[in-house]
Amino acid sequence: MKRTSKNAGVPAVRPRYRMHAEWEPHAATWLAWPHNKDDWPGKFEPIPWVYAEIIRHLARHERVELIVNDAPAEKRARKVLDRANALSDNVRFHRWRTNRVWTRDSGCTFVECSAGALARELWAVKWRFNAWAKYPNWQHDEKIGSRMARAADAPEVRAGLGKNRVVLEGGSIDVNGQGTLLTTEECLLSDVQQRNPAMKREDYEGVFAEYLGITNVIWLGAGIAGDDTHGHVDDITRFVAPDTVVTAVESDPKDANYEPLRENIRRLRAAADQNGKSLAIVELPMPAPLFFEGRRLPASYGNFYIANGLVLVPVFNDSNDRIALDALADLFPDREVIGIYSGDLIWGFGAMHCMTQQQPQIGS
Repeated sequence: MKRTSKNAGVPAVRPRYRMHAEWEPHAATWLAWPHNKDDWPGKFEPIPWVYAEIIRHLARHERVELIVNDAPAEKRARKVLDRANALSDNVRFHRWRTNRVWTRDSGCTFVECSAGALARELWAVKWRFNAWAKYPNWQHDEKIGSRMARAADAPEVRAGLGKNRVVLEGGSIDVNGQGTLLTTEECLLSDVQQRNPAMKREDYEGVFAEYLGITNVIWLGAGIAGDDTHGHVDDITRFVAPDTVVTAVESDPKDANYEPLRENIRRLRAAADQNGKSLAIVELPMPAPLFFEGRRLPASYGNFYIANGLVLVPVFNDSNDRIALDALADLFPDREVIGIYSGDLIWGFGAMHCMTQQQPQIGS
């Protein structure tokens, strides 16, 4: 059949989608080059260099699909990447305007589609994006998922409940690739969220089943203090194997994160995977609280990114950096585990996972 980015391309046979686990092989990682100085007020200058360091590591292992606003932006990015020894043939540029660079949330979710003759093809689930219901300028970002799909030659399916498209960000979900998904009630069900106010727990579970191949949803409670997204799960709890999660814990009873993270680990201990089996749970410490201009920032080691051959981990010049890196190194013995200093980056309220979006390798 002719490939298309429109719903007209959905096959007559009902497709079956599967969202791959992040550690499964990637064809590429998608990123957008930083440009919005308002996202890092007073701290923008080091941010392109942090991106260059991340791209330098990623490009050694997989293609980097890099979104830039226009030709002058590409020229500036190339200059920084060249000076950082990060410019290579494995970096491919796309000139598309963005409002912000959090591709995990604004981009599409790539999935494997199988339906008759379409077995094992790359498709793209396009969610609506409304900038976490917090910012008025999101119109460029809302188009990014469709543009990613076209560039990847992945037919697009628009996630909807009836006639209403579903607002969802990639950072609000995490999967084990076998049918189990993690998310939080704070993000999707609480009164503060303004994504899909008419949707209930069972509605989300139906959407996850239809578009991501999910048969089992584990609902955690709340995210961490300072999170600008109303409780994204990728700051707190992540799958690292089909039967294993890492989850953030706070040791200080006086800290705002102490009780919410304790409640999450209680839920994980009571949870099961898609086969009814208990999960192995590995605890990750939280770094000491990080503030800038009086505002607490969402610093967490849980916002790591798993790529081909490596794991990129945000670190904060904190005594717990080494504990977190060692824990992840034990869990990923066949990958390099690399700390990326994120004390400046986190002022934009995101880190490694928020800025990346994986494109899985489908088939051989």
